[in-house]
Amino acid sequence: MLYGIKVGSFMRRLFANLWFNQKFRLILVQLILLGLVVFAGYFIWQNLQDNLKQRGIAAGFDFWHETAGFGIIMHLIDYSQNSTYGRAFLVGLLNTLLVSGLGIFFATLIGFIVGVARLSSNWLIAKCAICYIESIRNIPLLLQIFFWYFVVLRAAPLPRDSIILADAIFINKRGIYLPAPISNSMTLWFGLCALMCVLLGIIFFLKGKRYCLQQGVKCSWHIWAGTLFCFLTVVFTLILTKTLSWSFPSLQGLNFQGGMTILPEFLGLLIALATYTAAFIAEIVRMGILSVPKGQNEAALALGFTKRQSLRLILIPQALRVILPPLTNQYLNLTKNSSLAAAIAYPDLVSVFAGTVLNQTGQAVEIIAITMGVYLFISLTISLLMLLYEKKTQWGKR
Repeated sequence: MLYGIKVGSFMRRLFANLWFNQKFRLILVQLILLGLVVFAGYFIWQNLQDNLKQRGIAAGFDFWHETAGFGIIMHLIDYSQNSTYGRAFLVGLLNTLLVSGLGIFFATLIGFIVGVARLSSNWLIAKCAICYIESIRNIPLLLQIFFWYFVVLRAAPLPRDSIILADAIFINKRGIYLPAPISNSMTLWFGLCALMCVLLGIIFFLKGKRYCLQQGVKCSWHIWAGTLFCFLTVVFTLILTKTLSWSFPSLQGLNFQGGMTILPEFLGLLIALATYTAAFIAEIVRMGILSVPKGQNEAALALGFTKRQSLRLILIPQALRVILPPLTNQYLNLTKNSSLAAAIAYPDLVSVFAGTVLNQTGQAVEIIAITMGVYLFISLTISLLMLLYEKKTQWGKR
């Protein structure tokens, strides 16, 4: 009897000590939450399996290699109705990456220009920038996509009444028809060589200029290196033009044949994404420039810098540490907003894979999971690249 009392007293003291131990309570709460999450996941999984069995839908990814049986109006790689669903997924992914990448580029360019114009001493330029920012930011993106597609681009003339530029470019409601190069193995190699020379020339010039500034010495080897690569670029470009042949669009029947086509769906989505995101980027740029102490600009002007030099060499480099974090968010928003392409039938990942492929196969769980995973991977990649760039350009802390 006495032994039982001692054991009970010991257990009560042990329980009291553990309960009033903050670290133990935190671990216990985490374990309980983990258990609830595991139970909820198991319940959802079992419910999903039961529903799939009741509807006779086989789970898995066997559909990946089945024939798609539908066409896609825009594809950067070879695709036909006899291609597989996996090929259709790749086509939609590349279309998403294309419109997102170009959208980020043009949004950044327009945003920086408008953001600097917002701070201009010219009254008219500053007011025009304000009107652009306030009007674009306060109109829903979907309505802007509809505006550019239905009101502007689809209002173009019919193919037989196309707007003709330089007897080679045709603009109508079905798109913009441009001359297209016909590539072969020789033109591909010369094109790659010309592109490589351009990149190497830029790298050598910028690295050499930075080295000379850091060392405080006058040197010209980077100028000669850049000139050499420019000369090689011209040589490869001349050879490329001699070996390259072109396909020109021509009206045959009711439509154009030959050349390349920029679809109105792609153009409308790109313009809407770029202009909408640029309005937010402009405010971010303005905020970043205003965050730099005014004394920096005054000191630069006192040293003989022009306003343009002060902005390019003094203000913007210091403002980048404020600009980059919210700028990354705008890049992520633009990439995710590209999924609105389904509203105007642009064949992006959501429209092709999470739309047509899902309707034909019925594999909703697998397809939606893959689509979500792809957007998550793209977003994390953009965040990582911007983080690396931010660390590279970081010159100091507040």
